[in-house]
Amino acid sequence: MSDQTPMPEQTPDPQDAAKPTEEWATGDEPATGPQLSYLSTLAREAGREVPEGLTKARASELIDELQGASPRVDPQ
Repeated sequence: MSDQTPMPEQTPDPQDAAKPTEEWATGDEPATGPQLSYLSTLAREAGREVPEGLTKARASELIDELQGASPRVDPQ
């Protein structure tokens, strides 16, 4: 039995999403699994390949780019 208290989950700051990707504190870390999964779907629909070794920031930029070409994303 562990005597360590689990860390509470952090709520993302909505302002972080509005920051340019070059200002993200973790932007140079590897892309997350959910990013890569969604990116794979969008890229397949757009007839594109997902580059290897993406960072979180670059994956986010590519998602934004491909969402504009995807029929599944409703432009607002």
